[in-house]
Amino acid sequence: MRADVLFNCLLLNTILHTGQLAPIKTSKTVWAPVGGQASLSFQLTEDKDVLQITWQKVPSNGELNLATYTKKYGYRVRAGLEKIDFHCENLQSCSMVIRKVMEEDEGCYQCLFNTYPRGALIGRTCLRLYELHEPILDVRRSKSPAESVVSCSATGRPAPTVTLTVLQQNLSFSHYNSSSVTHSNGTVTVTTTALLSASSSTQVGCSVSVLSAAPREKLITVPGFKGTSDDGEELFQSY
Repeated sequence: MRADVLFNCLLLNTILHTGQLAPIKTSKTVWAPVGGQASLSFQLTEDKDVLQITWQKVPSNGELNLATYTKKYGYRVRAGLEKIDFHCENLQSCSMVIRKVMEEDEGCYQCLFNTYPRGALIGRTCLRLYELHEPILDVRRSKSPAESVVSCSATGRPAPTVTLTVLQQNLSFSHYNSSSVTHSNGTVTVTTTALLSASSSTQVGCSVSVLSAAPREKLITVPGFKGTSDDGEELFQSY
């Protein structure tokens, strides 16, 4: 066999077995809430003669076949994947829907459009989870009786945005400080602290948010400082 013919045969064999990343329309990253639903879609941008669709999860040690689809045999799904639905439309557009997503579902997924004569065209997307817990809003007196230290903490993934507000228009916070702690499960606790000077009682609020999750809010009333009594006792307005 001539060298150029042998080279072309080897090249074709490599393409058919390794696959090609394109031309497939998909999202680079899909975010889904913990316990919610994730939809991963893949669509060919060029009309191809597709023989079979293969869905895979891509762990660190290689690919794991989840399901296949052909016109002749229909869907063949790996055992134990009852919470995943696979769907194909004319072998050109495919999707998989994962219900009640948990940490073990996080990772990257591939959809292989096995075509003739080009071989496997591969689309890849990665599933990431987000979550947000209720904020904890706390108020305590500072060293100065007329000042209050307001702090708000929230835990989520990725790191939540924590915002403190004063409902009274002529008042504002000062000396902002923010810190964060990353936990072993991937969540992050963010704490924002600020000083509030108020002679009368007022309401302060804390709003926390993560990506497209609905913001969570809390309100608390800070008693105003009225001064000290004749015997030196600090006096505060009631709530």
